[in-house]
Amino acid sequence: MRSINKVIIIGNLTRDPEMRQTPNGQNVTTFGIATNREWMTRESERKSSAEFHECVAWAKLAEICANYLKKGHLVYVEGYLKTRSWDSPEGIKKFKTEIVVQDMIMLEKRKNSDGDSEYVPEKDTDETPTESKPEVKEETPAVETQSEEPKAAEEPKAEETPVAEEPPAENPIDKDLGL
Repeated sequence: MRSINKVIIIGNLTRDPEMRQTPNGQNVTTFGIATNREWMTRESERKSSAEFHECVAWAKLAEICANYLKKGHLVYVEGYLKTRSWDSPEGIKKFKTEIVVQDMIMLEKRKNSDGDSEYVPEKDTDETPTESKPEVKEETPAVETQSEEPKAAEEPKAEETPVAEEPPAENPIDKDLGL
C-alpha cells in the first residue's frame, strides 16, 4: 500500500539559517519556521497558537537558504518529515523530527537601497515590463495565420470527462439532505 510523507508550510523564520558541512563536504543548512493557527471559541473569542518547525536543507538549496534567508522572512517550504535519533553524552536516546526541505520560495522579498532585505506585501498584478511583451507575443504561435483547415472535433479521450449538457434530474443525496 502506498503512503504519503509530504509537508507544505508558509511561515516566518525564527532565527537566521546556520550552514555547515558534513565530513564528506556536503552543505547542510538548518533553520526554524513558525506557523500560526487561529480559531474562534464558542464565546466568539479569537484564539491563536504558534507551532515551531525545524527545517533542514541540503546541497545547493542549503547554500541558497543560508545566503538569502534571514530571521523574520516569510517563506514557503515544501518537503517531508524525517525523525532522527542519537545518544546524548549522558547516554539518553534523543529524537528530533525535522522537515527535509525539497523546495523553498521566498515570499514578498526585495532589497532596499541599503542592500538589506525587507518584506513588502506581494501585489496581485500582472505587470510585465514593456520591452518583454513583444518577446512573449513572438514566442506564441498565431493560430489565425495558419492556412490549414480546422480539424474536426475529436471524441474525448478515456481520461477526459465530457461536460454534461444538463444536470441530472434528481440526486438521491440531495433528497436525503432536504435540498
